[in-house]
Amino acid sequence: MNDIDVNRVLSQIRALSAQAANAPSSPASAKAADPTGFSQLVGGAIGKVNETQNDAARMQKAFELGDPSADLASVMLAQAKAQVSFRAMTEVRNRLVSAYQDIMNMPI
Repeated sequence: MNDIDVNRVLSQIRALSAQAANAPSSPASAKAADPTGFSQLVGGAIGKVNETQNDAARMQKAFELGDPSADLASVMLAQAKAQVSFRAMTEVRNRLVSAYQDIMNMPI
């Protein structure tokens, strides 16, 4: 190693130590900095899936009532989007339940 490499490595070490000094020291302080929690994330996703399903139902009802702005293609597309989003949400729920069961079955 020559002098330039040593100086560069030392400057990187100093930069990393400065970053470590500014990092939160406890998980509680890190949690306080994060305003969105897991439950809010899941709740928001469920709300979006519900909104997608409600939009598809509204479009279907408008098509059934003969609204000229609701064509069959857009109704079918909205129904497909609602179905895909619901299936994805169901799969995420199944994976979360499976992960929870795996954690609960771990020996202490």
